[in-house]
Amino acid sequence: MHINGDRLWHSLMELASIGATPKGGNARLALTALDGQGRDLVVGWMCEAGLSVTIDKIGNIFGRRAGRNDDLPPVMTGSHIDTQPTGGKFDGCYGVLAGLEVMRTLAEQGVVTEAPLELAIWTNEEGSRFVPVMMGSGVFAGVFPLQTALDARDSEGKRVADELAAIGYAGSAPVGRRLGAYFEAHIEQGPVLEAEDKVIGVVTGSLGVRWYDVTVTGMEAHAGPTPMPLRRDALYAATHLMQEVVKIAEAFAPHGRGTVGVVNVHPSSRNVIPGAVRFTVDLRHEDAEKLGQMDARFREACAMLAAGDTTGTAVEVEVREVQSFKPTPFATDLVQRVRGEAAARGYTHRDIVTGAGHDAVYVAGVAPTAMIFVPCKDGISHNEIEDARPEHLEAGANVLLGAMLAQAGPGTAAD
Repeated sequence: MHINGDRLWHSLMELASIGATPKGGNARLALTALDGQGRDLVVGWMCEAGLSVTIDKIGNIFGRRAGRNDDLPPVMTGSHIDTQPTGGKFDGCYGVLAGLEVMRTLAEQGVVTEAPLELAIWTNEEGSRFVPVMMGSGVFAGVFPLQTALDARDSEGKRVADELAAIGYAGSAPVGRRLGAYFEAHIEQGPVLEAEDKVIGVVTGSLGVRWYDVTVTGMEAHAGPTPMPLRRDALYAATHLMQEVVKIAEAFAPHGRGTVGVVNVHPSSRNVIPGAVRFTVDLRHEDAEKLGQMDARFREACAMLAAGDTTGTAVEVEVREVQSFKPTPFATDLVQRVRGEAAARGYTHRDIVTGAGHDAVYVAGVAPTAMIFVPCKDGISHNEIEDARPEHLEAGANVLLGAMLAQAGPGTAAD
């Protein structure tokens, strides 16, 4: 059985027309009017495919396809349709519409699975307008309270609860319930599959993450009269620590990651020696123990810099850990289903670990979970030029179809 690749592509393009940007991407931030229009479009398609739709109290949307034994916990798939301010057409949207295509195909073929199937659209995965990120799946999985999410405000002070009501998606269904399994299809958002000419990424789990805010404080002084040996240059000191972040990641290859993404220099004047530098650090690894070792090495580097052991001049170093996610291994049997389905259909594939956060990471805390990756052009995502090949998107949806059918029980013709 195969999904309709042309229909999948046309659905992606029609959804992408809502909030389209000049460079070919999307700006459809969570709970804006445009997000409401996107939800309305996809919910209409869900109903046309015969799904019964419910909305929970955080605005997550679920389309259910009954099984022969409807008391069994559902096999679910899904993702999100909210985007970054300068996002692409495929991030999240592909997972939702690949799941929809599975439901459409089964309806056309008259197949009824033993367990029910469900398609989810999770609220505010991107976190561009409201934090926390991956809000809908996080509340569903009990990671943070419903009320905390409903009370979150955007930069204009608008509340999630009010914005859900404004677009018509303040649901009444309880949040969270038992699932039999969860599959999520997604573009890779990285360059590995394309570089190795692989069609399917069999995602075995997600990297753990530790985020820090770091402040290095020295002393600002005039750039001309102050001799080099007598300076307490915060930027010079901070650059040693920034380079150490990269060295730590390289020391824990191949799954170590180290990134300095934001840097602010004070007072940021051409002829003033910097007195303070504030920057962010992002450390990642798939192994919890190794991520802990990376953390220890980073903190040791901070202590050495503060003592003057690194540069010969002592500075103040403040480190604040602001967020962390443990490495999340996905369910071995579901991963094998994805791997086996890719092989059976003749698609080139490889095991891969996701370095990005996905709704699947939170859902994995309450249900067996696996992900299916397909390549994206040049590994670029969170960008208006994000792109993917139709045949790859079709292949990923076919793997999703096969994996869900195998998990939900043998499909049979409807009575």
